[in-house]
Amino acid sequence: MSSSTAITNIATLVTNSPSLGDGSPLGLIQDAAVVIEGDRVVWTGESSKAPATDNRVDAGGRAVLPGFVDSHSHLVFAGDRTQEFNARMSGRSYTAGGIRTTVAATRAATDEELEANLTRYLAEALRQGTTTFETKSGYGLTVADEARALRIAGAHTEEVTYLGAHIVSPDYADDPAAYVSLVTGEMLDACAPHARWIDVFCEKGAFDGDQARAILTAGRARGLHPRIHANQLSHGPGVQLAVELDAASADHCTHLTDADVDALANGDTVATLLPGAEFSTRAEWPDARRLLDAGVTVALSTDCNPGSSFTSSVPFCIALAVRDMGMTPDEAVWSATAGGAAALRRTDIGRLTPGAYADLIVLDAPSHVHLAYRPGVPLVTDVWRRGVRQG
Repeated sequence: MSSSTAITNIATLVTNSPSLGDGSPLGLIQDAAVVIEGDRVVWTGESSKAPATDNRVDAGGRAVLPGFVDSHSHLVFAGDRTQEFNARMSGRSYTAGGIRTTVAATRAATDEELEANLTRYLAEALRQGTTTFETKSGYGLTVADEARALRIAGAHTEEVTYLGAHIVSPDYADDPAAYVSLVTGEMLDACAPHARWIDVFCEKGAFDGDQARAILTAGRARGLHPRIHANQLSHGPGVQLAVELDAASADHCTHLTDADVDALANGDTVATLLPGAEFSTRAEWPDARRLLDAGVTVALSTDCNPGSSFTSSVPFCIALAVRDMGMTPDEAVWSATAGGAAALRRTDIGRLTPGAYADLIVLDAPSHVHLAYRPGVPLVTDVWRRGVRQG
C-alpha cells in the first residue's frame, strides 16, 4: 500500500478549483495542506484540518502551485542558432527560414546526441517547475528522421506531436505539393504510431490553409488529434481552421481579427500564447487581454526551440505575459497550469484536487504573485512529480 504524505504550513495553495478556498478560478486556500498518496492528490484544505498521514513535510509558509504544464515545445534538435539570434538582435528580422539550419544539424546528429540534448532541457525545465511537457518533431523532415524524433520524445513524455509540416523540406523546395503528399502519406504512416498529436505551421513561407487542412485531416484520420501553429507572423487562416477541425490548441495567435477571436470564444480550441517567441524576435506581443475578455481559454507555454524562443522557463513567460500582454498574475498562473492542461485536453494535471496527479511546486515566496513580481529570480525551491520529490 502506498504511503501518504501531508505537505502542511502552506501560506497560499493554488488548487485551480473554484469550488475550493476563495472561490476564484485559482481556488486559493490560505494556511493550507495537501495530502499525497502514491502518485495522486487525495486531499486539500486548511492545514489545521489535514488528516493523519505516514509522513509530514513543512512548507515553511511558502506558496504551493500545480506543476507547470508546458504544452508547446520543440526539444528534439541538435545545434544552436546563436549567430542568427545575435544578428537578429542587431537588426535582422525573423523569418521561418532559420529552421533549415536546425534541420541540417538534427539530421547529422546521432540518436544518443538528440536524446542527451532532450534530457538536458527537460531537467532544466523540471528545476523551474515544469512537470508536464509536450514536444514535437519537425527538425528532421525525412520519414526516418521524423519517426526517430518521435520515438526519442516518446520515451520521456506522453504528449508527443508529429510536426513533419514544420516547413517544406529543403529536399522538396521546388515541389511543395510532393512534400505535402509525403507528410500525409509515407511519413504519416511511419510517425502515427509514435504520436498523440499532429501539428502544422500555417504561415506564409510554410504551409497555406489548404495544405494545412489536408495535413491535419490526414492525421485525424489516423487517430492523431490536431493542433496548429496559427497567426504568428501575419493574419492567416490558421485560427479559423483550428476551430473548424476542433484542434485542441491554436498556438501563437499574435495576429487576430475580430472573427478569429469570436471563433475561439465559441469553440473548444485553446489559444496558446508563447511570449518567449515575441521576446526573442522583438515582434508584436499577443493581446491576451482581448482574448480573455472575449471568454477565450488561454494557455501560456515556452515554445522552447533553438531559433525563436530558446527558453525553458515558464516563470519567465508568466512575467512577460503579465508585463506585456495584459494578463493579471492570477490569469497568467492559471494559463501556465490549468490552461496548459486544457490545451492538452487533460484533467488529471494542472490542478491540485483529489484525483489529480501529485505534480506540484513550492515557491520561496508566500504567494504565486511573486512569479511576476520577482521576474528572473529562481523562486521554485521544490518540485514534486507524480508524488515523488525531485532531487
